[in-house]
Amino acid sequence: MKNGSSKNTENEAYKFMKLGGTAGVVQNTTITQEVNTVVESLNMIMIVLIIVAGLLAIVIQYNLTNINVSERIRELSTIKVLGFYDNEVTMYIYRETILLTCIGLIVGYGVGDLLYRYILYVVPPDNVMFNPALSASSFLWPFGVIGIITLVLGFVVNNKLKNIDMLEALKSVD
Repeated sequence: MKNGSSKNTENEAYKFMKLGGTAGVVQNTTITQEVNTVVESLNMIMIVLIIVAGLLAIVIQYNLTNINVSERIRELSTIKVLGFYDNEVTMYIYRETILLTCIGLIVGYGVGDLLYRYILYVVPPDNVMFNPALSASSFLWPFGVIGIITLVLGFVVNNKLKNIDMLEALKSVD
């Protein structure tokens, strides 16, 4: 139909039902509306999950890095006293974080794919099937978000390590 509105569809269905040889009319507008409702609900859920996952990544990476720095403060002060540059000291502590982030991304892609397939199996109504194919953006967005979070926290750690009171850290007794 040229006019695909639900009102026009109902009018056309009514006209067909008035014909003598018509036993019934099946409209797919209700199915379309049902699918649209499910997709909109899933989109809202995904937005909330992405925001919460990003915030969780920030909190976890920041806390783990702070714990790592505070436990190794004497070691970091020693290598600063020996003449290491600030960026070298930061990378000394942050290489571990970068490696764990990469491992987390790889594991997250695998577990996320399984969860995605499960959701596509469970959520849709019986008369609807979603396309299970994933686009490249499904993999690039998490990589970009986590990469940016890791980079920003790297600058935060670098600034924190620049301001270490080396004398005080080396004087403290564990």
